[in-house]
Amino acid sequence: MNNYINKHINESIEVKKQILDNINIINNILKASQVCIKAYKDNKKILIAGNGGSAADAQHIAGELVSRFYFDRPGLAAVALTTDTSILTAIGNDYGYEKIFSRQIEANGDCNDIFIAISTSGNSKNIIEAIVECKKKGITTIGLTGNENCQIDELCDICIKVPSSSTPRIQESHILIGHILCAIIEEEIFGDKF
Repeated sequence: MNNYINKHINESIEVKKQILDNINIINNILKASQVCIKAYKDNKKILIAGNGGSAADAQHIAGELVSRFYFDRPGLAAVALTTDTSILTAIGNDYGYEKIFSRQIEANGDCNDIFIAISTSGNSKNIIEAIVECKKKGITTIGLTGNENCQIDELCDICIKVPSSSTPRIQESHILIGHILCAIIEEEIFGDKF
């Protein structure tokens, strides 16, 4: 069992080393943080969605933005589209599971908001539908996915692709990237005020 534990830890470290050494990934993280900062300075919001573990990541990132990350400061507008069971089940029942995020974006998204689309495969139908709706509304899209060929990569304005095909390793890196985004956003907007 010790070897099994060590194997998982080493795999996680290796993926993070690959991210660290990949200038394109680092640049995309920086670009994503810059568009989020601009949106907040323009009084816009961030919408976030994913399925399963990625739904939990969406809620985690929204929580860090609305509450706090490294220090106390005013809350930032962020909404995880994965949390309202009445909305999710109504849309799922009336329109189908593929529409659970796009319908919320149609109702609550505004031009120049940001949508963070989290999908380890990059091919989740409800995430793709949401990105398509964002395009109609002028919402900037940031994709978090893995290294497989995927539709999200082709559709998003910025796509951050974790260099792995292992779902657990991708998810571990997505929350790392989410934390980096939260840290940069918080520091750039409030760092000299608090």
